[in-house]
Formats: sequence, structure tokens, C-alpha cells
Amino acid sequence: LVQLVESGGGSVQAGGSLRLSCRASGDTSYCMAWFRHAPGQEREGVATMVIGRDRTIYAGSAEGRFTNSYDNAKSIMYLQMNTLKPEDTGKYYCAAALYRPPWGGSCGLQEQNRFEYWGQGISVTVSS
Repeated sequence: LVQLVESGGGSVQAGGSLRLSCRASGDTSYCMAWFRHAPGQEREGVATMVIGRDRTIYAGSAEGRFTNSYDNAKSIMYLQMNTLKPEDTGKYYCAAALYRPPWGGSCGLQEQNRFEYWGQGISVTVSS
């Protein structure tokens, strides 16, 4: 069992920055990810990483603007979001999976069903 608690959301103007945090506790998860559920759209992957391998896969919309990282000592995953756009608005969910990818593999940004554990979600609103 993995517990996930997000924090750090809020409202900013376009061009601004926010940092989301996801504190994990419980069992060891090898895959962690951020998903976004924008109004009127399906939930989509934003970034996913294999814990301990320091490799993050980003959605095209996040590439170059978002940076995902993991503090192993604190078991916290961070998503630094810069140059935010109104289309980044949505509810962001932290997710974790016990799935351990083979070496060189990824957790699968599109594989939402792979993630057994989800946080409660946190809202991000970017105004133009």
C-alpha cells in the first residue's frame, strides 16, 4: 500500500511558476507520475519517472517547461512548472505503481491503468 499526498497547487498568471510536491509513504514504488485532468478533457500523463534511475519522460506539452525530480531521502516527488500557460490548468494527480520497468524501460506515460495508487489531486489554475 502506498499513500500519496500532493501539495503546492494554486492560481497563477500565464508565464508564472508553481511547484507541486507529492509525498509518498508506505510500500516502495518504482514508478511515479503526474497526471493532469483538464476541464472537459480526459486525464493525461504529464511526467513519469522510474525511481532510482533519474530518468523522466515528459508529455510534449510539458517538455522544456516542467522539471520532475525526486528526493529519495524525503520520498517526495516534485514537479517544477515554469512558463505556465492557461492550457496547463487542471487537477494534477500524483500516482505510483509497484511495477518495475526493465532496465532502459519506462513506466509508461500513457499507461494510467498501471498506476495502482493515486493522490487526492490538487488544482492548478493559470489565467491569461
